[in-house]
Parts: sequence; structure tokens; C-alpha cells
Amino acid sequence: MLRLYNLLNDFMTTTNPKTLPLPPGNYGLPIIGETISFLRDSNFTDKRYKKYGSLFKTHIFGSPTIIITGSEANRVLFTNDNKYFTNQWPPSTKILLGPASLSVQAGSTHQNRRKILAEAFQPRALAEYTSTMEEILRSYLNKWENMGTLTWYPEIRKYTFDVACKLFVGIDAGSNGNFVELFEQWVGGLFTIPLPLPWTNFGKALRCRKLLLKQIEEIVLQRQQQPASNSDALGMLLQAKDENGNSLPVEEIKDQILTLLFAGHETLTSAIASMCLCLAQHPKVMAAVRNEQQQLGFSEPLTLDNLKQMTYLDQVMKEALRLIPPVGGGFRKAIKSFEFNGYFIPEGVSVLYQVNNTHKDSSVYTEPAEFDPERFAPSRSEDKSKPFVYIPFGGGVRECIGKEFAKLEMKLFAALLVRNYDWELLPKQNLNMITVPTPHPHDGLKIKFSRLNP
Repeated sequence: MLRLYNLLNDFMTTTNPKTLPLPPGNYGLPIIGETISFLRDSNFTDKRYKKYGSLFKTHIFGSPTIIITGSEANRVLFTNDNKYFTNQWPPSTKILLGPASLSVQAGSTHQNRRKILAEAFQPRALAEYTSTMEEILRSYLNKWENMGTLTWYPEIRKYTFDVACKLFVGIDAGSNGNFVELFEQWVGGLFTIPLPLPWTNFGKALRCRKLLLKQIEEIVLQRQQQPASNSDALGMLLQAKDENGNSLPVEEIKDQILTLLFAGHETLTSAIASMCLCLAQHPKVMAAVRNEQQQLGFSEPLTLDNLKQMTYLDQVMKEALRLIPPVGGGFRKAIKSFEFNGYFIPEGVSVLYQVNNTHKDSSVYTEPAEFDPERFAPSRSEDKSKPFVYIPFGGGVRECIGKEFAKLEMKLFAALLVRNYDWELLPKQNLNMITVPTPHPHDGLKIKFSRLNP
């Protein structure tokens, strides 16, 4: 790490006029660099974007890092996987996800496992998920109606966790008991400085990972004694074969399940909460969503085919994901030195692509700070003006495998919600976003929740 840091500094101070410069920026303090500012300051990249432009250097999570933004940068990154880049995560994230996690795997192993896990997100599987999602959601809607006023974000977390546990592992009411408590503490350490001390967030998360994997292993061993089933992701993993025709080892299945639970819960909670916040802040958009539901007149329960016809709701979802993307960016590692926009990107450096600033590009999006679902209407299609300007699910060979699952859950949630319920933001609350590990309102989204008059 220090060797690479010194090499970068040596390169930066070279006097050879034929060499290209490193991008502008600041490494910050020795060893920790600017990690603390990156984690604590929600405007970290915005400030540097305004100062240095769309390409700058920093030092975070123990590694010199180049942060890039924009259509062309994303194209270079997403179309050169395994040529100039390989997958990269901060050390804390990589350790806590586990070595067998799909998010950590690379090359042919990643491709093989991705094909296996993709079975859980095929259209036929998604069609079967809708009834389970709706059943769980209705129980929560009734609960929230009875509560009247509530802090909504932690409640949405419970809902998405129940859905993920049921559809990925076959667990009912996963938000009850200590499993969810361990999970939440594990999530709290994913993007931290990896100091494995008992009192640090990372140290606590390491302990919770061990306890979570122990519980998951018990479930896996039980399921191995039962008849084969394709009703959830775990059932598919238990039947899957690797590239050599062997069953996947239990240790890998445990890491894959933990990763699926994170992906199907953490980012989805953020996306759903952001969409609900935007609708509450824009009553005209809310009215238009309700009008579409009335015009379509679908009876309940809703089907996958019903949901596909909700085109305006599609625009609302896309705009919520553009304005407040649940994932702020993604890491790669340069495996070969290359030039980009007149700057030298050295082998070994981390590269972080930026979703937020890409989605706020004023050369692509009209008044990008505004919530405007009409920008995704066929007559405008602002996201189609350039490649890779709309990337809430990443791109390339590592694009989010569960993006259709996420869109299904968001859409079903919104459709049932606006049909039958209303929600108002309570006054005197802080709606500024905490961005780590995923964006969520500072005070947890306090609302008044009620059933609509018939």
C-alpha cells in the first residue's frame, strides 16, 4: 500500500515533460488519507467535483483512488472489465462480504456464479414472487395504518428484510428475533476503517458475521435434508453445480446468501424510502400516479403483466433512482496503466465511478436537481441521450444481477400504497440524507399514515 502511495507521489513529481500528470486532488493524511471525510461528509465528492472537475485523486479505504464521473468515464470502466479493470471493494466490505461472495468474485468464477444466481431473478421467478411480496406488504400496511404516525424508514427496513428472507432463504418473519439485529450491526461495518477491535464498528460487524453465518449454516444443513425446491434462491444454490460439475460448498453458499440478503434489503430500503419521500413532496406527481392506477383499473392481487402497464409509475421510479441513487458508486482496480482525458491512471490504483454526479449532469438532464418524472417520458427520454448516463444499477458485466427484482418490489410497493393509502411528512424533521451505507433521511422519515377514503 505504502509502496504504491510512494510510486504515485514519485510519478506526480517527475520532471519528464513527456509524461502525463496524475489527476488533480489531494491524498490527505498518511495511511488513512481522506477516508474519515469521505465517510462523514455527504458532500465529499461534490466539493471536489466542483473544485477539480470530473476526474480527481484522493486516498480512501487504505488505497490511492481516482474518482471519475460522466458518460465517457463510465463507458471506459464498464466496457473494459478484465482488460484494464478488475473488481475492487474497500477492505472492510470485502472481508465482511466474504471471499465467496458474488460481489467479490472475479473472472470465470464470477461469470459461472452469476449464471447460477441469475435463475432466481428470471421472469418466471419474478412472477411467482409477486404474491409473496404482496402478502407481506399488506400486513405491514395494516400495521402502519393502526400506528397512524410513525418513523417510516426503519419500518420499511423490516418489510424489505422480511421479503428478502422469505424469497432468498425461505425464512418467515425474518425481522423478528436476533437475526435482523445481527444483520443490522453487520451492515454498519461494511464501509468503515477495518480495525478489528471489539469496540469498533468493524470489530462488531466481524463478530456479527460469524453469528449470522452460523445461523445460515443451520438453515442450509436443514434444507439439504429436505426435497429439492426452486421456491427461493437458497433452493437453487443447493441444486447448482460449479464449472467442474460439483455442488457448491456450504461455505460459499453461506457467503452468497449473506450477499443476497444485503443486496435485496439495504439498497431496496433506500430506494423505496426515497421514492415515498419524493411523492410526499410532490403532490401533483402523487395525483398523477393515482390517476394512472384508476385509469388502468386492475383488480387485486396485481400480476407482473399488470405492473408492466404502469408506465407513468415507471417514470416516477426511474426519477427517484436518478435523484437519490441507493448506491453512490462502485470500485474497480486498474490492472493496467492507461491514459484518460489527458491524465495518467497507473496500474494498481483504485478507481471509483460516481453515480450521483453522473445523474446530475446538466448537459444531459434538464434542471437535474429537480424531481421531474417527465424527463423519462418517450418524448424526452433524457437518459437515452448518451450511453451510461443513467446507472442506478451500475453497468457492464457487473451490473446489478437483481435489478429486475428491485424494480418489481419498488413498483408493487408504490402501486398498492397509492391505491389505498395516504402519507404526509410530519413537520420539524431533518430530511437531509445520511449517505453511508445507503441514503436515508436523517430523522428516519416521520409521517402520518392513513387509509384513503373510498
